[in-house]
Amino acid sequence: MKSTTDGSLRDRLEATFWERHANPWSAGTRILVYPVLMYAIFSRNRRLFAATLAFIAVNPVLFPRPKRTDNYLSRIVLAEREWLDEGKNTMGLDYPNILNVLNIPVTFYAFASAIRRNPVGTVLGTLGVMVLKLWWTDAIVKKTGVTGSGPGSEGSADSVGE
Repeated sequence: MKSTTDGSLRDRLEATFWERHANPWSAGTRILVYPVLMYAIFSRNRRLFAATLAFIAVNPVLFPRPKRTDNYLSRIVLAEREWLDEGKNTMGLDYPNILNVLNIPVTFYAFASAIRRNPVGTVLGTLGVMVLKLWWTDAIVKKTGVTGSGPGSEGSADSVGE
């Protein structure tokens, strides 16, 4: 792709993705969509399942770039971006990546429970997936030290547009 002074088209699209995904509505609804997905599978609701998958696909760019990112939901997205930009993995036996590894069997359990229409297993599996994911994101927020930006902090290192 043609490179410009602002970077390649891919770089600009990736930056737009992260900037918009840092909107707390994007991060918050992304967290809450997992129980909806599990309910769609459990209830065999194909329309809800399709709508949920579509929402998951467009969610990171559905909301506008936030005016401020000094809230927790924006910080977890910014921390994930920084984590990945530093070349760190999301899977591994080291902390906090072990949490994502542990999430694999928990996710399979949640899906299997929903498919089998086991309400207790579906709820417990869904909660387990959410707890492990939020634990991982909280850990990378702490490890990266991302604070986000509020009014008057446009030049901060973790402002959205950088």
